[in-house]
Amino acid sequence: MTGLPFDAWLRLAARIGIPPRDFWALSLKEWRALTAPSGPAPLGRAELEALRHQFPD
Repeated sequence: MTGLPFDAWLRLAARIGIPPRDFWALSLKEWRALTAPSGPAPLGRAELEALRHQFPD
């Protein structure tokens, strides 16, 4: 047992249109690139507070 959630990953792959054959052919690095969050990271508390002070409305 590796501790990696392959069953959940396989379900996610099916939801995003990757057939099982192609899922099992992916490397871990490829899978992570496909499922990595896109866009900027959410604001942290300090950034949010700075914006609240800059734009108090």
